[in-house]
Order: sequence, then structure tokens, then C-alpha cells
Amino acid sequence: AIENTEDRALFTQKTTEVGYKVPVSEIATNTDEAVVAANKIGFPVMLRIAYALGGLGSGIVENEKDLREKAERAFSFTNQILIEESLYGWKEVEYEIVRDVHDNCITICSMENVDPMGIHTGDSIVVAPVQTLTATENFKLRSIGIGLIRHLGIIGECNIQYALDPNSEDYRIIEVNARLSRSSALASKATGYPLAFIATKLSLGYALNEVENIITEVTSACFEPALDYIVVKFPRWDLQKFTQVSTELGSEMKSVGEVMSIGRSFEEALQKAIRMLDIGLEGYTNNELIFDNLENSIAVPTDKRLFAVSEGLDKGYSLEKLYELSRIDKWFLSKMANIINLKKILEKSSVNDLDKELLERVKKSGFSDRQIARLVKSTEMEIRDRRKSMDIIPRVKQIDTLAAEYPARTNYLYMTYHAVEDDLSFDTKNQIVVLGGGPYRIGSSVEFDWCCVTSIQTLNKLEYNTIMINCNPETVSTDYDICDKLYFEEISFERVLDIYEKEYPDGIILSMGGQVANNLAVKLHNVKVPILGTSAEQIDNAENRFKFSQILDNLQIDQPEWREFTDLAEANDFSERVGYPVLIRPSYVLSGAAMNVVQSSVQLKAYLEQAAEINKEHPVVISKFITDARELEIDAVAIGGEVICYAISEHVENAGVHSGDATMVYPPQRTYLETMRRVKHIGRQVAEVLQITGPFNMQFIAKDNDVKVIECNLRASRSFPFVSKVTKNNLIDIATRAIMGKKISKSEISSIDLDYVGVKSPQFSFTRLKGSDPVLGVEMASTGEVACMGDNFEEAFLKSLLSIGFQIPKKSILLSTGSLRNKTGFIEETRILADLGYQFYATGGTAKFMREHDIEVQTLHWPLEEKEPNAITYLAEGKIDLVINIPKNAERTELTNGYLIRRKAVDHNISLITDLQLAKRFVKALHSHGVEELKVKSWDEYA
Repeated sequence: AIENTEDRALFTQKTTEVGYKVPVSEIATNTDEAVVAANKIGFPVMLRIAYALGGLGSGIVENEKDLREKAERAFSFTNQILIEESLYGWKEVEYEIVRDVHDNCITICSMENVDPMGIHTGDSIVVAPVQTLTATENFKLRSIGIGLIRHLGIIGECNIQYALDPNSEDYRIIEVNARLSRSSALASKATGYPLAFIATKLSLGYALNEVENIITEVTSACFEPALDYIVVKFPRWDLQKFTQVSTELGSEMKSVGEVMSIGRSFEEALQKAIRMLDIGLEGYTNNELIFDNLENSIAVPTDKRLFAVSEGLDKGYSLEKLYELSRIDKWFLSKMANIINLKKILEKSSVNDLDKELLERVKKSGFSDRQIARLVKSTEMEIRDRRKSMDIIPRVKQIDTLAAEYPARTNYLYMTYHAVEDDLSFDTKNQIVVLGGGPYRIGSSVEFDWCCVTSIQTLNKLEYNTIMINCNPETVSTDYDICDKLYFEEISFERVLDIYEKEYPDGIILSMGGQVANNLAVKLHNVKVPILGTSAEQIDNAENRFKFSQILDNLQIDQPEWREFTDLAEANDFSERVGYPVLIRPSYVLSGAAMNVVQSSVQLKAYLEQAAEINKEHPVVISKFITDARELEIDAVAIGGEVICYAISEHVENAGVHSGDATMVYPPQRTYLETMRRVKHIGRQVAEVLQITGPFNMQFIAKDNDVKVIECNLRASRSFPFVSKVTKNNLIDIATRAIMGKKISKSEISSIDLDYVGVKSPQFSFTRLKGSDPVLGVEMASTGEVACMGDNFEEAFLKSLLSIGFQIPKKSILLSTGSLRNKTGFIEETRILADLGYQFYATGGTAKFMREHDIEVQTLHWPLEEKEPNAITYLAEGKIDLVINIPKNAERTELTNGYLIRRKAVDHNISLITDLQLAKRFVKALHSHGVEELKVKSWDEYA
């Protein structure tokens, strides 16, 4: 069944056997076959890869030139592609279906994409249940789905995707995933029907009517959920972090996370979802986004398209015109128009015009207090007080999967203004709230979810009643069986306060959910919400660069020289005085957003304009950037300012690569004992002066035993799970007990004397982010990570590289090592590679340098020289197994040549190293582990 759904030819055959429609398609095993197929079907066509996840390599192709280019790239990942008719502009609909061994088969959830066909469902805004289908369309697609799943013989859970013609009942079955997918996680959270749990039972041979519905405990799993609410899933992209990346969305997925919001109207759920993204947007309006060509921005799908539609509505575009441009169904467009119309009413009103009827209307349409305040020129707290005085407060509703047909007491909750009473009484004592991390994004992913869930599990063991607030459907923290009460809600000041005023818990833990939760510390403290662990004042002392710097000065702890700036002239004077390069960074940011290393006064001017835009509330800081220094981190737990356990790890790359993108080693392998002692001592001093209780993380730059502090975060960090797993000390469990005032004995903390090494390597998504430059810097770019253990550094390092898909080169390596200093620094490693029998290609300067040192090499021309033999041609023809390209500097032509080589390597699935330290360590690891053995055997055999 899996093969019949994954292999495109078999799938088409099986589907047509029972008379169902699939897109007209042809299979191709080489580029020429693809061209013949496309001409037969007629351009534009859709290109797809078999056995691919997240639409990898797929896309709509308009002409033969594009097709040849895309097909060549696709064949570097696969040996079979599919060319099919383009259904761009049709509606995209999905159904989640379960079936047991006795042929009981039911539909769990219907989902409809707000965006039309042509955009990967992972990049689409999705609603559940379907909203714009007629009853006959819905029933027809549901019946076809059940018929096909029975014919395919799938047991367990699967997902079926359709294209539906908006002008008739014509349809095409796009694909069936005979597994749990991204949509299954969404469907489980949207309905409260635990698909993975049920699928496991069905795989083991249980019948649907033998499995109990965990939520109701009175019905079986053999029923179709009914919803009395609407769910909106909104993807989160981080495309602005990548230079030169295309922001256009297509059939290849680019989003790194998503949020899910629950409401009783589309307007309410949509505005909640936009705020949940945590990208500085107030909702569907007031976003100050500027579109140079509005009609084009509505017509071309990008990460900002929905807000271009908002501006179009604001400017009076008709629904007809917007539909023609975007192909977004008019039902959705009319709901968006409702929000804009209310915004216009509010703009003409003052606070005193906000009567009960108007305030109720805008709250039911998802406007936040802050959003209303900006429109009527008031303050968030004034709006809050006004609506509370009129008894306009959100009510707590339960998700029971039954639309209240049977009585159900569930702990799965959301808040809405479309209700007159709460579904539960609030008399639970001994409650603790843990704030989640919000959507996955670059810089805050499953690491913080692990911290939140571990913290809740510890609180449960300590016999507290736990409340989780989060809005990410992909996480374990939003499973309703993890905690006593789950609020699937925004992590905003307004909503956290709403929940606090209902539940009155003993306190809130902010330090587990990353930066999102930490940013609320001062605001919550100001309205007397009890914050557990380190105090809000101390969190502010660490987050505010100015205050933190003064604390370090008082303790006589060294830090890179820095200053806050107010204008360009002052900034330039400072940078000239300390000497370029300098580092620019705003306060209160996660994963180095808007941070840049600047080499010259020209760059300084350009970057300052960007940094100032990012955060108006907090100043921007410029500091001296220290080159050729090592970066170290300490993850620790303290009680009342006393450190009770810690772990110091080192980065493989030199300082200047963001800690989330660096390869991390524990225990440190190349750090002097004196440096380690110094790091430990500073950690203790800072913990004491900030009176830390709970988790904290500090980052240091070390050069010749001289240690400088980069920053301190009074919260869990990205590396907490890694060091917890390597040391076998669960730092979050210890931190949670510390926060709750429990005694922790030294015997509970195992000694850190390890006879193995752990290495954490970052995972990047450059392949999917077309056009992005795969080079690392101070702003984080990785979307995930792996960690491996080994008897020594080399073994753990190689395992971790292989785990992220890095391939050991078989025969040839292309070298382009940048500056003379880098060339000299890599010469020893080049000789090792030569001894290992590798054949070298190199670009001009590197080739000349290698010949001067008696190393055989073939010169390849730079891409822009357009002469053969050219680096680009050799990469495209698969003649190169590994590219080591160390960028020299940020000069335009150098960057363009290097960029073209790096990008070509990524597009053709060729391993790439862009950091000198990483390249050196890789060669040494290869040498010590016997390259012949690695080249001959597959990774599975080697392992």
C-alpha cells in the first residue's frame, strides 16, 4: 500500500482501477523524457519527485528551458519524476481518514486551504472543517476518499489531497500519504481525535469500535468528530534571514513552523493566528507593510500575500477583482473584508465612542486590546479596563470532539468572545502555569518544547496541577494528556492575563519557552502576576544590554567594547576608534535577528537602517568584533544565586557563527583548563549578582585564556536538551525543582567525568530556500539539529555530519579557500586529503597557491568568467563530491562568484563546507577514521 501511494505510476493505476480521477501525467526517468511528456500534456506543467517529503524539488514549469533546469536538479535527488497537468487556481482540500482490519473506515477531519492549488499545503493557510464546499461536494469527496482507501487496503491513518474545480464539481486526487503527515498533527489538534494513538492501535489489529475515545470516555473511536468551532493554521516563515532568497511560494515547502488558532468565527481565528506567529503583527490590520506593486503582490503567492489582500480591501478593491488576482475563494475574502470594515469604523472613533455593542463586535472579530487602542489612539490597559467594566470578557470553551452532543469534561481549552458562559468552574488549587514557546521558527524549535514538557512532567511529579499555554500544533506540549489543563491560545500579555484572572494560579514559569515567554516578564510583573524563578527585574537586567554591561563592569568582568548609539555619525566614530569589524545587535532578540558583522563604514550605514527598523522600543548596540576567537557556552541551574550544576561546551567554528548554527562539542576538547576555570568563576559571579533561581545560559569569547562575556539569558537555552542528554543530568528537571523551592542534594547530580564525547551539528534547509546563500554568520539560519556520541571527538563529529545527510567524498574535491591566511591555514589539511588519494579542482588563486606547494590540482574558471573548464559545469555534471568554499570577504564580485558555486552545490545535492575550522576538523576526522573504509561502505554498515 505504501508503494502504491508513493510510486506515481502505481498510484495512478490503482486510482483509475476504481474509476477515480487523477491529474493527467507522464513519468520520466531522464530530462529528455520529461520534455517529451510536457509537450504532450501542454505547458504549464507540474513537476514532482517520487518518495519526497515537503514537495522537495517540485514546481510549476512554464517552458522547456525551465523544465530542463528543474528536471536536472530533480534528478540529483531521485531517478523518477512525474510531469502532470497544472491545476493552478483550483481549491485544495484534504481529508484525514482511518481504517481498521475489518474495513471500518471513517473520515476524521476535513481541511481546506485558503490559498488555491499551486502552493504546498505546508505553506498554505488551512481551515478545518471545510468552509466553502457545498454539502454535495463535501459528501462526494468524503465518499471517494473512503472508497480509494479501502481499495488501496491502507490500515491505520492516511491523508488524501484533492484539487476541486471552483466552477464545477470536477476534481482530481493529487496524492494519498499512507502515513501520518503534517496535516495529521493539525487534524489531531483541531478535532481532539488522537490520530497517532488510534493509528497505532489499528496497526496492532484493534478494531475502531474497540478503541475508547480518550476525551469522552463514553464513546468509541469509531465516530466522526463534529466541531462547533473553526480552526485556522497559519505557517511561519523566516525568509528575511536569508540574503537573495526568493519569497515566492510554490509546491516546494519553505515554512519552518506553524500556529493553530481556535475561534467561533473565521475572523476571530484568523486574527488570533496572525498574532500567534510572533512576527510583530497586530492582527489582520495595522501592520504598516508596504507593497510597491500591490496587484502583483496579491497575484503572486508570497509569505506576505494575505496582507497585500488586506491593503487591497483597504483601498476599496472589489471581492471580484481580488478573486481574479488571487484565486482565494470569495467566502474567505468577504470575511477578511469584515475585519477591514470594522477597522475603518474604529479609526473614526474615540475611546468614548466604544459602546458595548461595538466593542463586542470587534472582539468577536478577533481584534486585540492593543490593536483597538492603536486605532482609537488609546492604551491597551484603558481598552482592557473599559471592556471588563462592560463584562466583555472571553469565555473558556472545551474541545470535546462531539460538538457537545454528549457531556464531556475535557482539559483541552480555548477562549472566545462568541460565548456567554465558561465550560468549567475555576476552583482548582495548587496550580502552576508554564508558558510555551509558540511556533517553531529559526532559533526556537523543539528544544524549547522539550524544556516545557520536561518542566510540566516534573511539576506533575511534585503534585502540582499544571496549566500549559501554547499555540503550536506540532508540539508535544499541546497534547492534552501532558498537563492538567491545556489552553490552546496566544502567548500574549492580554491572553495570559485573561487566563490568569480566570484561574488565579500560584505562579507562572516563563523560563522554559525561550524568548517569547521571557519578553512578557516585565509587563506581567507590573500587573502583579507572580513570576516563579528569577525575578522580572533581574530578567530585565540581563536582557537590557546597558544594564547588563554595567553589572559586568561593576564585577570587573571583561566584555567586548561596545556602545549604544543614537545616530550614524557617533556610530561611525566609535567603529573607527575600536577598528572594524564591528558587530551590530538590537536588545531583546532571539537567534540574532538583525545582527550583523560590519567590515566598513559603507556597510555600517546600510545595516544600521535595517537594525533600527527591527525594534523601535529598544536601542541598538555596536560592539568590537573579535576575530579568530573561540566561543564557549555555559548552561547552568542556580538556586538563590548559587550555581548547583552546570555544563560548559565549546564551538568548533570560531566566534562569528551564531551559536545555533555552530557545531557544538561536550565536553570541550580544545579549551585550556584555565579558560574553563575562568568561565565557571564568571558564571558563579553573575548568578550571584542577578540572584538567579532556575536555568540560565551564558556565552563567552575566549582567546589565549582571555575570556569575554557576550551575553547572558535568564532562561533555558537551545543547548539545554543537548547537554542534559550528554551529561545524563536533566537540567530542566533540576531547574524546575529549584524554581519550586525544592531541596536538591549533590548526590542527585552525576559527576561530569565522561568517557565519551557528544557533538551537535546543525541541519539547514538551504535546498528548499531557492536563491539563499548557504554561508553562516551571526544571524541564525539552521532549522534543526542532530547530536551523536562517540568514543572520541572525531567519531562523534563524523556520525553527526553523516546524520544531517553530509556525504563522504568518493574521489574529487573542489577547493576555493579565500584569503591567503585561510589558504595557508588549510595547507596541512590539503596535504592530508592528497595522501588519502583525492583528486583536486580549485579556482584561480587557490590552484596557484596549491601548485606553489607542490600539490597537484586542475584549475576551474570562476562562474562569471564563462570559460571552460568552469566550476559550475563540473558541479552540474556531478564531477565533484565535496565543495570547500571559504568566503574571503563581502566584496561584490567575490561574493557573486563564491555564491554561485555554493548555491550550485546545494541545488545539486553536493556536500558543502563554508567554515575553515569545520573543514580542518572534518579532514582530521576523516584521516583518523580511515577514508577507504568510509568510502567503500554505506553509513549503515559503518555504524
